[in-house]
Amino acid sequence: MPAPNSITSKQLLRLIGTPQAPVLIDICMDADFEADPYLIPGSIRHSATDPKGLVTLIGDRPAVVICQKGKKLSQAVVSWLRGEGVQAEFLEGGMFAWRDMSDAPRVPAAALSMLQPEGSLWVTRHRPKIDRIACPWLIRRFVDPNARFLFVAPKEVEAAGEIFGATPFDIENTYWSHRQDRCTFDTMLDEFGLRTPALDRLATVVRAADTNSHDLAPEAAGLLAVSVGLSRQYRDDHENLAAGLHLYDALYRWARDGFEEQHDWPTDRKS
Repeated sequence: MPAPNSITSKQLLRLIGTPQAPVLIDICMDADFEADPYLIPGSIRHSATDPKGLVTLIGDRPAVVICQKGKKLSQAVVSWLRGEGVQAEFLEGGMFAWRDMSDAPRVPAAALSMLQPEGSLWVTRHRPKIDRIACPWLIRRFVDPNARFLFVAPKEVEAAGEIFGATPFDIENTYWSHRQDRCTFDTMLDEFGLRTPALDRLATVVRAADTNSHDLAPEAAGLLAVSVGLSRQYRDDHENLAAGLHLYDALYRWARDGFEEQHDWPTDRKS
């Protein structure tokens, strides 16, 4: 019988990357984390001895608490949170169980150095269309749910980054940018350890649309058309981003669950 107030790794894996994902709180002891410095995608490190801070951090959202083995530490914290009215669960088997799943990505802590407790800040060129919408979606859904993004004129990206402590992305001669024939979305998948079949499938479509290589994926032309349409529909880049997040939520579900589905007419056609 499953433990009360618990969630399995397989159940959690289905939620990560979707708008329904809970707040993920990693409370592994510092020594345990230093011995295995990886995070479940989208999770936030927080001290188990600060449950009041956890209540503030989680707010009214559902949460999953993660420790090394899913035993006393996370179970006690979840019980405390439940007593405060927080809809919290602990991860059965903890990080050990997650690590043992072959298809479960883990984000290396070394790649998260730009993150701040209140959320990372990124900056790129204004008027985003493909890569500059896909990358924020990836960061928000798999790396840092609290990430913020600045959109400025191309010549102002690096200066804005220096002034505001923001990480530049998708501009030439920066770390988070195109590499060889791959786009910035690919770079982020590599650096954040997020290479999964679904995200690889989505990356191919993004790369094809972003680099005018539509022969790589038939879906690229559609992504380009919708992306250009959104950029024309919204004058404000943040409104464009908000709409684009919904677009990539749908594309991710296609890449994960629906890429083999086809449609035809008439509905009873045999071939």
